[in-house]
Amino acid sequence: MILVSASQMREMDRRTIEDFGLPGMVLMEAAARGALDALYAQVPDLANKRIAVFAGKGNNGGDGFVMARCLFGQGAAVTVYLLASREDIKGDARANLELLYKMDAPVIELPDQKAFSKEKKISGHSVWIDAILGTGLASPLTGYFKTVVEFLNQQPGFKFALDIPSGLFADTGQGGVVFRADATATMGAVKLGMAQEPGAGLSGKIILVDIGIPPHVAQSVGPDTFLLTRQDAAQMLPRRDAAAHKGNTGHVLVVAGSPGKTGAAALAANAAMRAGAGLVTLAVPKSLGPVLEALAVEPMTLYLPETDDRCLGEDAAKSLLAAMAGKAALAIGPGLGTGEQTAKLVSLLLEKAKMPIVVDADGLNCLAKNPGILKKVKAPVILTPHPGEMAQLTGLSTVQIQSDRIKCARDFAVANRVHLVLKGARTVIAHPDSEVFVNPKGNSGMASGGMGDVLTGIIAALVAQGCSPQNAARLGVYLHGLAADKLYESKGPFGYTASDVCNVLPGAILCLAKDNLA
Repeated sequence: MILVSASQMREMDRRTIEDFGLPGMVLMEAAARGALDALYAQVPDLANKRIAVFAGKGNNGGDGFVMARCLFGQGAAVTVYLLASREDIKGDARANLELLYKMDAPVIELPDQKAFSKEKKISGHSVWIDAILGTGLASPLTGYFKTVVEFLNQQPGFKFALDIPSGLFADTGQGGVVFRADATATMGAVKLGMAQEPGAGLSGKIILVDIGIPPHVAQSVGPDTFLLTRQDAAQMLPRRDAAAHKGNTGHVLVVAGSPGKTGAAALAANAAMRAGAGLVTLAVPKSLGPVLEALAVEPMTLYLPETDDRCLGEDAAKSLLAAMAGKAALAIGPGLGTGEQTAKLVSLLLEKAKMPIVVDADGLNCLAKNPGILKKVKAPVILTPHPGEMAQLTGLSTVQIQSDRIKCARDFAVANRVHLVLKGARTVIAHPDSEVFVNPKGNSGMASGGMGDVLTGIIAALVAQGCSPQNAARLGVYLHGLAADKLYESKGPFGYTASDVCNVLPGAILCLAKDNLA
C-alpha cells in the first residue's frame, strides 16, 4: 500500500482535477460520502446520535460540509461549528457551505476564541467529526485551534477525523496538540504521518477512502514509501521443494558473544534456526563455547581465539575468513563487545565478506567507529539499528532521528548503499534505491531485551534461504512483529520474552504460508 507525503497528495489532487478533468466538487463529494460510509461502519446507530462537525475554512472543512449535508438530509441531529466566518470560505468548500444554508441546516459560526468560549450548545454531542485543518500543517497548533482541539479531546463520545487528525504533521507523524481520533477516513492514499508513531496511534482505525483518483495519476507522482501488508509478506516467503534438505536451505554464520552477553548470541543463532535456516554456525570466543552449546542446542559452535578480556579480536580473523567459505549469510554483532580489537575485526569481516551481511547491536557500535568501511564493502549489507545506534552511525541526536524516521533511514540507506532497518514502533526499512517500507506489525510488549537479536537471526536465515536482501529485511521485520502479535493475543500485552518470540516464529510463518495456499 502506497504512503504519500502532503505534497504528493496535493499533486495527485491537482493532476486529477486539471489533467484528468475530474472537478474538485466531484472529488469533495466522493471524499465525504466515502467518509460517511466509514463512519456508519464504526457507529451503526449514527442516526440516533447527536453529531458535531468542526470545520475549518479549507477543503478539509468542505469535506465536513458535505458530510453534514448528507447527515442532515437523512434526518440526523447534526450541527456544524464553523471555525471561521462565512465570508472566509472560498472555492468548492464555499459552494458546499452555501448548500447547508439553503437546507437550513444548523451552522454556528465561531470565528474566534471569544465566540467559541461564549457558545453554550457545544457540549452534549456523542460523535465529534474533525474537519478542521487537513494535511497542510507544518508547525504545532497554537492559539484558537489549539484550544478547540484540546476541548474536543476532553469530550466523551466517538471521535472521527477527516483525512488526517488536526494537529498531526502529515509527513512525519509528529505534532503538538493533536485531535485524538478513534477512527480516521483518509482520502485517496494513507499519509506518511499516519503510518508512523505517534501519528498511527492518534489516527485510530484508518479507513482508506477511494475518491476517484485514477491509478496512473497516483503512480505519476512517483510514490516511494509503502506500508507492508500481509499479502506482501506472504509473497516474499521462501518456497521449499519437497525434497529440500539442510544442505540446500542455507547455512548462516553468526559472529557474536562476549562475557555477560552470551544470551544475545544464543538468541540470534536460535532465531535463525526457527526462521528456517538449514544450518547455523555460531562463532564465539573459545571460553564461552561450553556456555553457548547449552543455550543453543541445534546450532553448531565454532571456538575462536579470544582477547585478554575474552572477546573476539583480530586473532580470530583467519579462522573466521575460513569459516565464511560456503556460508549463505553472515550475521555480526549480538553481544559481541565493542573493544578496539573487536571493532577492527568487524571492519575486516565487512571488507572481506562475499555473502550478504546482517549487522546489529555491538556490530553497529563497532561500525560507528569506522563508518567509512561501508564504502569498501562489496557484499550486500543489512543494518538493523535502534534509534540510539542510529544516532551513533549518523552523528544526529536520537530526538532528530525520531522526529523524521523515514527521511533519516532513507538518507542513510541511499548515501551508504545499504539496506537499513530502523527499529522501533513502526519499524522503517529503507533501501539503496530510496524505497522505504513501514511495518505495521508488532506491539509494545516487544520493549524487552533480546528482541533485536532475534530479528538479526530471522533476517540472516531468510537471506540464507534465497530471499534477496530487500525481501529478507522486509519479511524478517514483518514476521518478527507478527510473532509478537500472536503472543500478545495468547499471553497478554507484555511479559513475554525474546525467546518466546523466537519459539512462535514457525506459527507466524505458517500464517503466511496458508495465505499462499488460499
